[in-house]
Amino acid sequence: MNSPDTPTAPATAHRHGSLQFDDTRTAFAHRSTGDLKRARWMFGLIGSPALVSFGARAVRITLALRIPIDWALRPVFDYFCGGEDIEESMGTAQRLSQFGVRTILDYSAEGQTGEEALDSALKQIMAAVAAAEGDDRFAFAVFKVSALSDNALLEQVSRGQLDDIGKAAWERVRDRVSKVCATAADKGVPIMIDAEESWLQGAIDHLAESMMRQHNRETCRIYTTAQLYRHDRLEYIHSLTESARSEGWIAGVKLVRGAYMEKERQKATDENRPSPIQPDKASTDRDFDAAVNFALDHLDHLNIVCGSHNEESTLKLGRAMQDRGIDPSDTRIAFAQLLGMSDNLSFNLGAGGFNVAKYVPYGPLKEAIPYLIRRAEENTSVGGQTSRELELIRKELQRRKGA
Repeated sequence: MNSPDTPTAPATAHRHGSLQFDDTRTAFAHRSTGDLKRARWMFGLIGSPALVSFGARAVRITLALRIPIDWALRPVFDYFCGGEDIEESMGTAQRLSQFGVRTILDYSAEGQTGEEALDSALKQIMAAVAAAEGDDRFAFAVFKVSALSDNALLEQVSRGQLDDIGKAAWERVRDRVSKVCATAADKGVPIMIDAEESWLQGAIDHLAESMMRQHNRETCRIYTTAQLYRHDRLEYIHSLTESARSEGWIAGVKLVRGAYMEKERQKATDENRPSPIQPDKASTDRDFDAAVNFALDHLDHLNIVCGSHNEESTLKLGRAMQDRGIDPSDTRIAFAQLLGMSDNLSFNLGAGGFNVAKYVPYGPLKEAIPYLIRRAEENTSVGGQTSRELELIRKELQRRKGA
């Protein structure tokens, strides 16, 4: 018999049954009781907006003063990140794969400046692609164009304001993106291009569409990302799919709700222009579900990754696949969540035979601190997410206590 403090073998209870996400035994089979107790403590802290805001400021000040705080952040880093480099992250990939969940190595650099830093990020992304080649533990590679380009340049391209110096810099960016995508396609590694702020996204859309036209002729290797909290993205998905159909390629789109809402609205206000963001969450949910349904009707020319922690949307897609007789392992549809979050979705999907993967960020602990702060702030701002995580963790700890 397995000890309740030891990760257990993968569950398969839902492989032939109705999909559900309240099975905590399956959701946390990969986590020891000690892991869950630490997670209960962390999510308890994250549940307090005031405490998160204070903690984020304190960490930034501590870093500015160069006071060592690795000891305090290590437990959080270990829960939400794969390791300090790709080699360390392999252990996480192996553990996830034992439970039907694959890995997306995420070198989460962004906002880089200077050619040396941009070329260094390129090497990291290429290393992640190489690590995924021929290894079934890995589902996708991923990168942000802002890791390969100055943000100011992306904004200039998006606004159509390039000068001659900018044109030369933009060619270097195009070369970096082209090298990543061509290598991924040649190695058979699907790769996702993350979405960013709307004032950068025009340039990113242009690059992503160019790469899809080039590499997605026979199978879908390159995926762009659509943030459905933008009111124009559903129409964009329709247009992109029509282009793919008429030109003979496959559009790949990761569907997410979005991550820059407050920043987007503030910039729109500052520039005295309409906000690109939906008027309310219900509109975002409506467009997200509409995009999923549209994809199910157009899978020959539109492949998707459902990149969501929203339980209702994920359940709708999983059950719609079952109702339509779409095999859970159909490679045209995948699911993705972040490491350390929504394990009830990831591991129950994995137990049901669906294509599901975890984003596994990696990098030196100090470089990961902005990522960890952002995760804490996003969890605080997402209504019900933290309380749901706590509810499930407490339920599983109680189940183990009575086992």
